[in-house]
Amino acid sequence: MTDFLVAVGLVLVIEGVLFALLPGKAQEAMRSAAETPADILRIVGLVSAVVGVAVIWGARRFLGL
Repeated sequence: MTDFLVAVGLVLVIEGVLFALLPGKAQEAMRSAAETPADILRIVGLVSAVVGVAVIWGARRFLGL
């Protein structure tokens, strides 16, 4: 549970920094996402989730984190 809370916190930090430093780019990205078909967003989301799980698994398996 601690790892999950740390992960959520890290996501919030990264998003917060991006919005603070590049608000125009963030708005442009949200506009682009709103215009992207749902099927494409679903595929990108699934691929991102799988890559994320692989990164976490690899870090824990090979780096002992």
